[in-house]
Amino acid sequence: MSEEQSGSPPHDPWTQNDAAAAKASSAPSHTEDDADTLRERQRLMQMEMMDRWIGGVLTEQRRSRRWKLFFRFVLVALLLTSVLLSLYSLFGDKPATAVGAQAHLGVVEVDGVIASDAPANAERIIRGLNNAWQAENTQAVVLHINSPGGSPVQSQRVYAEVMRLREAGDKPIIAVIEDIGASGAYYIAAAADKVVASPASLVGSIGVIYSGFGFQQAIDKLGVERRVMTAGENKAFLDPFQPLNENTAAFWQTVLNTTHQQFIADVKAGRGDRLGDDEELFSGLVWSGEQAIDLGLIDRLASIEDVSRECTGSVRWQDYTPALSPLDRLTRRFTQTAAEVLGLSTSPSPLRFAPGP
Repeated sequence: MSEEQSGSPPHDPWTQNDAAAAKASSAPSHTEDDADTLRERQRLMQMEMMDRWIGGVLTEQRRSRRWKLFFRFVLVALLLTSVLLSLYSLFGDKPATAVGAQAHLGVVEVDGVIASDAPANAERIIRGLNNAWQAENTQAVVLHINSPGGSPVQSQRVYAEVMRLREAGDKPIIAVIEDIGASGAYYIAAAADKVVASPASLVGSIGVIYSGFGFQQAIDKLGVERRVMTAGENKAFLDPFQPLNENTAAFWQTVLNTTHQQFIADVKAGRGDRLGDDEELFSGLVWSGEQAIDLGLIDRLASIEDVSRECTGSVRWQDYTPALSPLDRLTRRFTQTAAEVLGLSTSPSPLRFAPGP
């Protein structure tokens, strides 16, 4: 059959190519659509990542704020607890115990260096003395001493309070010396009705000491210029960077001698005729408990257990020394450790009742 008979247009390769090109140009461009879709997806992914990052930052900030609030709360709680415990230690009485309900010794600790900023300070010891004195079932008040001495003023305050209570005559006051009861610690013990110690205890050291250093040659060698201005010619008379002249040394010796005479007079008033007449008694020497009997510094050799059995018929005592707060104990432990490491003294007084330099 011919092309005319079939009704189909005649085959023309030139016109057929033009038609195909026109058809192709009229079809949609998938390449541009794919690019737009990709860009949109990337934008959405970036937005999602940004949202996640912002969310993470906000979460971390909230977590950080919560931890800060938590630690602040803990700090405030610790401070409040410390304040409450400090107030309790200052004004609160010790709770009644099974020992306190029976006849017992009322013990007051004199432990460590005697100083205004130490646990063995006059205010704390005096408060403990009065607590023990006023307790109904205390048969005797015991000053439990283990101290090398310390501040003259703090020692004199406690001595005066012990003498006041002793004159009241209601209960005996007994000083029990453990390892050492020397200098300012013996000053306190001398006021008691009786003084006892162990054979190897160190007792005595009735003297006054001042110790310091001279650095004037050291700063000269280092090329350091010392600048001190005072109102009053003797205001800086103990400056360690200036030489100690004869007049200054003589004056300071009078201060030491005066304080020493106060010490001697109070020991004589406390011990009375029990004191021996050894010329070395007030020289600052320290003796064993066994030697101290012959010198009249103590009355006999005994322990706190012996004293308790004699006074109560049993070994029963209660500590009436006001408690230190946990924070105070921690602070003092750190201070004492640092002072021991550095070889420094924690006593603020330039004069000390202490054995030896």
